Amino acid sequence: MASVLREKQISALKRMLNFNANITKASVSEPVWKILVYDRYGQDIISPILSVKELRDMGVTLHLLLHSDRDPIPDVPTIYFVMPNEENIVRISQDFRNQLYDSYFLNFISPISRQRLEDLASASLNAGCVSSVNSVFDQYLNFITVEDNLYFLRHQDRSSLNYFAVNRGDMKDTEMEFLIDTIVDSLFSVFVTLGAVPIIRSPRGNAAEMVAEKLDKKIRENLRDARNSLFAPDGMPTPFSFQRPLLAILDRNQDMATPLHHTWTYQALAHDVLDLQLNRVSIEEVTEKAGHVGAKPRKRTKTFDLNPTDKFWMQYKGSPFPIVAEAVQGELDSYRSSEEEVKRLKAAMGLEMSNGADEVIGSMSDNTAKLTSAVSSLPELLEKKRLIDMHMTVATAILDHIKSRKLDVYFEIEEKILGKAMLEKSLMDMITDPEAGLPSDKLRLFLISFICGPPMTEAEVDQYITALKDAGCEVETVQYMRRWKTYSKLSSNSTSQYSGGTKTVSMFSKLMSHGSQFVMEGVKNLVVKKHNLPITRIVDSLMEMKSLPETDDYRYFDPKLLRPTDSSSIPRNRSPFQDAVVFVVGGGNYIEYQNLMDYTKGKTNPVQKKIVYGCTDLVNADQFLKQLCQLGCDMH
Repeated sequence: MASVLREKQISALKRMLNFNANITKASVSEPVWKILVYDRYGQDIISPILSVKELRDMGVTLHLLLHSDRDPIPDVPTIYFVMPNEENIVRISQDFRNQLYDSYFLNFISPISRQRLEDLASASLNAGCVSSVNSVFDQYLNFITVEDNLYFLRHQDRSSLNYFAVNRGDMKDTEMEFLIDTIVDSLFSVFVTLGAVPIIRSPRGNAAEMVAEKLDKKIRENLRDARNSLFAPDGMPTPFSFQRPLLAILDRNQDMATPLHHTWTYQALAHDVLDLQLNRVSIEEVTEKAGHVGAKPRKRTKTFDLNPTDKFWMQYKGSPFPIVAEAVQGELDSYRSSEEEVKRLKAAMGLEMSNGADEVIGSMSDNTAKLTSAVSSLPELLEKKRLIDMHMTVATAILDHIKSRKLDVYFEIEEKILGKAMLEKSLMDMITDPEAGLPSDKLRLFLISFICGPPMTEAEVDQYITALKDAGCEVETVQYMRRWKTYSKLSSNSTSQYSGGTKTVSMFSKLMSHGSQFVMEGVKNLVVKKHNLPITRIVDSLMEMKSLPETDDYRYFDPKLLRPTDSSSIPRNRSPFQDAVVFVVGGGNYIEYQNLMDYTKGKTNPVQKKIVYGCTDLVNADQFLKQLCQLGCDMH
């Protein structure tokens, strides 16, 4: 099931681009030329999974944003892929009036309401273009898949579903209702795309429980009408209907330390210190300004795609950074040797004229064969060079952050705090050290100690607040976390156990040679000890049907049962789950995602377990701190 979600979303989009008809050999070899019009949501869904080249192969000659200035284009069919909201309906009605296109194929990311469908119908009547509207489809694709096992709900307008939105104090009931409905709508889309009816588990007394209740009700209502049910396409059973997936809906409040934790793996570091969004990373490079002396250096931003087609990325994104640095260096060395081979052959072809004719001819045929093979591998070589250069740039940018902010030191200390080990340097020393990282690094370290370390007295916390203030930190965050800690002690979730720890292995063998691009001097070669994060422990307990204090009172929903049962009664003799979809309300991160992937690799008995990780939005530590700070300010 794990790789199914991304594949199914891609095939649903390709089917949509083929005017909602099944794709045949003919439609692939001779596509119909068309225009694609999407809104920002549609753009976010398509861009991580279909490249411009793939759109071109599907016959899309032009892709435009709905709310941009567009000129009329006659004789070309136009496919719309938009959310069914008020402003989009108004804009489509305007397109009808302006007679922009000859034929309209309207596809809504989420189901369109009866009222808005009527508005569209009357707009097409008034504009006299009823015959031009060829079809209206609900696509149920309201989620963004960035990897086979990773999806989230929002990138544009993500603040409407983030941790701050779910937890703010002045939230009205109607706003909460709308927020929960939005999440349920997207999760429903995920399972319609998968074609599977999950068994739902959730903790009690938080937003996750509200989502679980509503989703159970929504799936149940859909299954009741067998003719129009979305879960058995064409009456065919789904490939894995004999083993239903588990859907674990969890709440960010169950683990507040992980999103703040400094990271050590390639993908998580790229998200933490660089600008990684929708599989695209942006890096600022300083370019010297030409002209007079003393001119300010100019900066330019470079953007790179980190795709699932990139083998190096797929192999190393979950690896500790030192391993990645060695691997990039190794790739560079192997590329250089193949480049040398081509150069040597070129030189060999410029033959010495002093040699005898027989010698020249013999040598020519020998070298021609070699050169032919070298030339045929040239495109592959150039692509390899492009990828090496890209990872070189990304890894170097990360290394600069590690060195300038002492991220290896922060990571090691936090792992020790989580593993309840002794610290060599006290917390106060790190906070007051002007050389040690950014204010946000110090704040993250303190909060992890506050959440997971030995208990602090009120006076101690006040002392730290003063030191953090002097270090330039936004201390409203601490005020909010104080209140959160009091609240979480009252609830039963405070039993979440953390574990952690690292060991330093011998220094980098390849990277100490002076020929290396990565000067790793002063950076610790840390190896992370394998351990399960709180969310992985919860998922393990739910999948294996184990008894854990945290999960024993989780609610149980089975939408396939005709009558909702008392959701605390779990059927006995249930076999363990092979497939699970995990969903975190209030934001997720790459650290948790990687931890779950590592967990599945260890579970290969009798078959490997498959887990898909999802969240309302993907946040890095700085974004999460901003939300906590906002909540702290609101308390005043």
